[in-house]
Amino acid sequence: MRIHLVRHGRSATDPTRAAKDWGLHEDAAAGIHRLRDSGALPGTALWFTSSERKAVETAALLGARDAVGLDGIREAERSAGWLPGDEFGAAVRRSFERPEQPAVPGWEPLAATRARVVDAVRSTITTVAQRAAAADIALVGHGTAWTMLVSELTGTPADLEAWARLSMPDHCSLDLDGSRPVDGTASIASRWGSWDDPAVPP
Repeated sequence: MRIHLVRHGRSATDPTRAAKDWGLHEDAAAGIHRLRDSGALPGTALWFTSSERKAVETAALLGARDAVGLDGIREAERSAGWLPGDEFGAAVRRSFERPEQPAVPGWEPLAATRARVVDAVRSTITTVAQRAAAADIALVGHGTAWTMLVSELTGTPADLEAWARLSMPDHCSLDLDGSRPVDGTASIASRWGSWDDPAVPP
């Protein structure tokens, strides 16, 4: 089984609202269509999407209009108000260093996010494997959530350098061990950015 992780397209940032309520930027469609046409995504898969608006809109633009909503894979909850790029990056890194504590007042502790995302994806993988062992899974979601999930499924430390390079949209895929699909034995089949940059090794 292969699992495809898609990061949503470019967000329409609005500092007056929590990030979970943002939609896509008016220019986001071009990048999403480029991913759709890149050949990186599976021709046949079971699609799931975060409940956040920007993820649902990304799934629709990718052609996955029948994607099933999976609320558990929404991004780490972050209060309204947005930090400049460097401050935001530093806060996310702090959240990985001290996952039991909010990196910023009003942010969900990363340990809670990780438990929620991993539980939702593991349950989905197990259900799909029981029904259709050979089926690929595609999930549309978020950068921090996917960074934690890749760490969990591969049994490796979270790759914060890969997180810092993520684009909107972006894609990576993992091959899961059919007999042990959720126990940290997955391997990376295609890395973040490889769909759009020949310099990134698969």
